Amino acid sequence: MKVLVAMSGGVDSSVAAARLLGAGHEVVGVTMKLWGGESDTGCCSVGDVDDARRVAQQLGVAHHVWNFGDDFEARVVAPYVDAHRRGATPNPCIECNRHLKFDRLLRRADALGFDAVATGHHARVVTRPDGTRRLARGADAAKDQSYVLYVLGQAELARTLLPVGDTTKAAVRAEADALGLRTADKPDSQDVCFITSTAGRQGFLGDRIALRPGRVVDSAGARVGRVEAVELVTIGQRRGLGLAGGGAPRYAVDVDVARATVRVGAADELLSDRVTIGQVVWADGPRPGRVDVQCSAHGAPRPAEVRLTDGEVEVRFAEPHRRVAVGQSVVLYEGDEVVGGGVALGC
Repeated sequence: MKVLVAMSGGVDSSVAAARLLGAGHEVVGVTMKLWGGESDTGCCSVGDVDDARRVAQQLGVAHHVWNFGDDFEARVVAPYVDAHRRGATPNPCIECNRHLKFDRLLRRADALGFDAVATGHHARVVTRPDGTRRLARGADAAKDQSYVLYVLGQAELARTLLPVGDTTKAAVRAEADALGLRTADKPDSQDVCFITSTAGRQGFLGDRIALRPGRVVDSAGARVGRVEAVELVTIGQRRGLGLAGGGAPRYAVDVDVARATVRVGAADELLSDRVTIGQVVWADGPRPGRVDVQCSAHGAPRPAEVRLTDGEVEVRFAEPHRRVAVGQSVVLYEGDEVVGGGVALGC
């Protein structure tokens, strides 16, 4: 099989390429050049491209660099900025997977005659008795990336290989070390590639939109604090609200960007037993009924029920828990398998 391996310059994609090569596949590596600006925390630096190229040389496979910068700006960066402008919580890594890694790259691979695309994500593709496929959690619970891949439907799952999904991260590093790959000890990428550790979100967004100071009020509307940029406040935030010390903890429970106002309240005001989601992707068709729900990349799954009513998808939790912020991804599981997911529209 002819396989295009997305090589990020990290250890996981390096071992993914090595495994496929060892299994007898025709392997070609590609690194997507997505972000052309400053990057010191993500997976888009010049050093990452060089690491991917050097690993490909070690393995004896061809390596290409494809520039998808315009798509990345339009599909990932611009929506990220717009979400903050509206007071929503974006997830750029999921949008990158949706639009770049498993759309733009797959379409290019198809045009060039590749049978499949492979990545180093820690997740698995499982085939069900009826022939449909689902994404499933990776073997290493601490590194599982199924949450950020919920956007894969049947068409994508049929052409995607995840060679390291059945392996722990420690075992991946040991394998890379045994093969002498230069990425064996390379640290994992942790943050958004276009947000630098020095400038942070505020520096990045401040260059693209006007950040406005906002007032912080209590439930009665009395002013109790101030924030430098209302666009940077997220639901549940406790620090940076300019609140006086002492007393019970207070959290951001509502953010009104249009009025530059943040309302704070007690922890129980953050609780909700439901969320409505949009942009829903189903693995193999709508699945109303009982599921486990995950609302962040490494959050604890919570039991819930999916209800399909009047064209909406509503998730009702078995017990109230911290409210899901608008824009946050909500992923639905049956056991270890992803059955669908979407973006929170409101509680």
